[in-house]
Amino acid sequence: MSNTALLLIDLQNDYYPTYDGAKWPLSGTEMASKNAASLLAQFRDNKMPIIHVRHEFPSDDAPFFLPHSAGSKIHPSVEPTEGEAVILKHHINSFRNTDLQKTLEKFKVEKLIIVGAMSHMCIDAVTRAAVDFGYECHVAHDACATLDLEFNGVTVPAHHVHHAFMAALSFGYCKVESTDEILELVR
Repeated sequence: MSNTALLLIDLQNDYYPTYDGAKWPLSGTEMASKNAASLLAQFRDNKMPIIHVRHEFPSDDAPFFLPHSAGSKIHPSVEPTEGEAVILKHHINSFRNTDLQKTLEKFKVEKLIIVGAMSHMCIDAVTRAAVDFGYECHVAHDACATLDLEFNGVTVPAHHVHHAFMAALSFGYCKVESTDEILELVR
């Protein structure tokens, strides 16, 4: 897959239940991160573009990803290496008020492999925006994580939230595939 970049969204300490002091632990973060790390290794081996996106809220009264906090740092399992782009964002959509679009243009990217968190927020938002900008998108469903949600007195389990959003994205926006299927594409 030429002109393809790996986009890692918000794989930050506060989302990991195993991280001591995590402020917003998700369901399945460790497994998602393990799969994202497999893709990251393949992209590094192939010398393909890698872009890490890191979220920080602009004030200290946020529930997680506080400015300059340890919880807002990218998790060591998918930590950037020298030369890999890191985009700081303050909104759900990774394109909003960031250099993401310019970075993708610099690398002449046409296709994106998207992984990270949360499935129902930042993964959904970046995928839809990227498609609107003309990128071909692939989401590695098993390299994304989310959490239980509550609406109108009903708790929706994380795996239902995740599957509903993956189904919606695959219905009209992108290819939603497993990590193994995407690894085959980029080998």
